[in-house]
Amino acid sequence: MRNALGLMLASVVAAVVIAAGGWFYYSARADQGAPKTVAARAADPLPAPAKLAARDDVETTAAIAAKPAAAAPAPVPALPVQQKQACANPNALGVARVVEIDTTGGPGFGFEHFKQFDFLTEKEVVLTFDDGPWPVNTPAVLKALADECTKGLFFSVGKHATYHPEILRQVLAQGHTVGTHTWSHVNLNSKKMTEQQVKDEVEKGFSAVRFALGTNPAPFFRFPQLQHNPAMVTYFGTRNVAMFSTDIDSFDFRKGATPEKIVETVMTRLDKLGKGIILMHDFQKHTGEALPALLARLKAGGYKVVQMKAKTTFQTLPEYDEALLKDLKVPTSSARPIGSVVQTVSQ
Repeated sequence: MRNALGLMLASVVAAVVIAAGGWFYYSARADQGAPKTVAARAADPLPAPAKLAARDDVETTAAIAAKPAAAAPAPVPALPVQQKQACANPNALGVARVVEIDTTGGPGFGFEHFKQFDFLTEKEVVLTFDDGPWPVNTPAVLKALADECTKGLFFSVGKHATYHPEILRQVLAQGHTVGTHTWSHVNLNSKKMTEQQVKDEVEKGFSAVRFALGTNPAPFFRFPQLQHNPAMVTYFGTRNVAMFSTDIDSFDFRKGATPEKIVETVMTRLDKLGKGIILMHDFQKHTGEALPALLARLKAGGYKVVQMKAKTTFQTLPEYDEALLKDLKVPTSSARPIGSVVQTVSQ
C-alpha cells in the first residue's frame, strides 16, 4: 500500500514538473519571437514608377503629347529593373547614366530629324544598332559591348527576329534595350506603298519582335533608311512610340567600309559635335570588328555612354499577333509521308 501511494505521488510530481517545463519552454519561445533561422517575408516591391523614382541613376525625359492619346491601348508595365552586374574590367567604358523615356505622344530623338529633346550633355553618346539580329555579326557586337560593360539600343527587323529569336533574346538578356525597325526594312516613304501597307509593316514588325523576345519590346522605333513617313509620325503619336533618327552615322553599310574607316567616320563627326546618338548596324560584319577599337577611342577621348530605356513596354495589337503566327506556320503544298520525301541513299 505504501509503495503504491509512493508511486502515485511520484507520478503526480512528474506531471507537474513536465507541465511547468512545457509552459516555460513555450513562454520563452513566445518572448523570443520568430526563430532567427527563418527569414522574414520580404517587403512587397514598390510599384514600377515609385521604384524607378527612387533610383539615383535613372533620369526621366518627359515628352508632352501634341494630341491626346486616347486611341492608344493602355501601356504594359515595364519589365522589372535588372540588377547591375559586377564588371570584370576595372577600366571599362561602362554606362555613365541611364535615362528613362516617357514615350507619350511619340517624341523624337536624333538631331538629324528631331530638334526638341536635347538631353545629352557634352561628351555623352548613345550607341544604337539597326537591322539585327544576325548570326556572327550580332554576337560580335554583344561581345564588344560586354567586354567594356556598356549598353546599347537595338532596333530589330521583325523578319530577322523570327529567323534568329535566340540571338535577340541574348540582346535583351544582356541588359540592352530592344526596339523595332519594321517587318522587312522597306522604305516607308515610298509612293508605291499605301497607308495601310505602311501601318502593316510597322505593326507586324512590333509583333515579330515581341514573338521573338517572348515579351513586349520597348516602344522605340527607327525608320528604315531614315525615311520618315509624315503620316506614320502622326500615327506613332497615337501609339505612344518614340522615334529615333541619329546625330552621327557610321556609314558602316557602305561598300568599301572597313573597321578603320568606321572608327574614323564616327570619331571625326563626334569630335566636331561633342556628343550624340551614334547609328551603327549589328547586321554588318565590319561593325562588330570595328566596335572594340571604337569603344577604346571613346574611352580615351573622355566620352561617356548613356543608356536609353522606356518607361513602359509596347502593347502590340492582337490582330497582328495572330496574323504573324499564321504566317510563321505556312502549310506545305502537299501532305506526304516522310519516307516518300526523304530517303537514305548512302550510309
